[in-house]
Amino acid sequence: MANLPLSGIRVTDFTWIGAGSYTTKILADAGADVIKIESNDRVDSLRLAAPYKDGIKGINRSGYFADRNSSKRSLTLNMKHPRALELVSRLIRQSDVIANNFTPGVMDRFGLGYDAVREIKPDIIYLAMSMQGGSGPEKHYLGYGATMAAVTGIQQLTGLPGRLPAGTGTNYPDHIPNPCHAAFALLAALRHRRRTGQGQRIDMAQTEPTVALLGPAVLDYTVNGHVQQARGNRHPDAAPHGVYPCAGADRWIAICVMRDTQWQGLRRALGQPHWMADPALATASARLRHADEIDARLAQEAARHDAGALVALLQSHGVAAGMVSTAADVIADPQLEHRDHWLTLNHPEMGPSLYNAQPFRYARSPAGQARPAPLLGQHTRDICGELMGLDEAEIERLAQEGALN
Repeated sequence: MANLPLSGIRVTDFTWIGAGSYTTKILADAGADVIKIESNDRVDSLRLAAPYKDGIKGINRSGYFADRNSSKRSLTLNMKHPRALELVSRLIRQSDVIANNFTPGVMDRFGLGYDAVREIKPDIIYLAMSMQGGSGPEKHYLGYGATMAAVTGIQQLTGLPGRLPAGTGTNYPDHIPNPCHAAFALLAALRHRRRTGQGQRIDMAQTEPTVALLGPAVLDYTVNGHVQQARGNRHPDAAPHGVYPCAGADRWIAICVMRDTQWQGLRRALGQPHWMADPALATASARLRHADEIDARLAQEAARHDAGALVALLQSHGVAAGMVSTAADVIADPQLEHRDHWLTLNHPEMGPSLYNAQPFRYARSPAGQARPAPLLGQHTRDICGELMGLDEAEIERLAQEGALN
């Protein structure tokens, strides 16, 4: 960890569940000492989320939690105990960042609002990433990834025409826009502090990075007055553009024809079927008018082929195509293997477990995590001694009193 880019940076991490935990995971995997504040009384919901290693439920066996919390340390603390604030204050004095994704007011009730924390550590970088931000008429709204996808319009745009909104199948805001924007803001704030000596408060409303995903739909409305609707896999300017069944059980291929030359390549790859020679399908505008018919016939053609073989065949003819991969396919992907994307880390309870490496490589330092996700409270005693200066007798007293839980 000493050679990683954020080595020497410490984060007091009050985030939990999705976007917040993923934000601090990015920092931890880059070398920061991220200390996750947890409680036995109210555990992070992801610790209770499937899938579980070997199908055995347990607060230390969630693969979902493990993936979002690699390289962190876990400190269990009862924030309702009278001595909790004192203990956290000791930690904050030795931290560069404090992060939370609670609704506004929660950290204040802990005695850890921005002004209070700045009194403890004047140059602290304070990240607050609630659903709607720290101001405005909806600032107290509580939301999760699915909620944000709904209120920002993602849900309305996903699914098939004329059908109920389908959503993305996962809490997309938790995985891409919000952690990435928050981590970027933290890195910028760390650079600003290095240059000026000044910390700052980062107030990020998680709905706003999510709205940033909808640029084309927003522009279409502001410029043209047109409200876009769900269109499934269809493209407004290209056909065929979709996912088609191949030979075998639940095997599919995605095909995208954006240019007439690609249409001709598709024809050649499929052996010049007679229906594709129809002059009515020669141009993109014509194919759009016959998109339903093309999709039906192309599904029949694809069903005769193995998905992987058809991908290779189409790509050799200049057609954009990709196999719809299962989780097993992704884990066995030769490109990811070449990039050393998958790491096996030895978790204290789950044993050797597969983790994602960072999706980028540094030119001057190693990439990838050094540690698996922590057990609940795994590092409590170490942190109390190392960073808070408590001896074993005091740590034991605090545990007996319930301050450390």
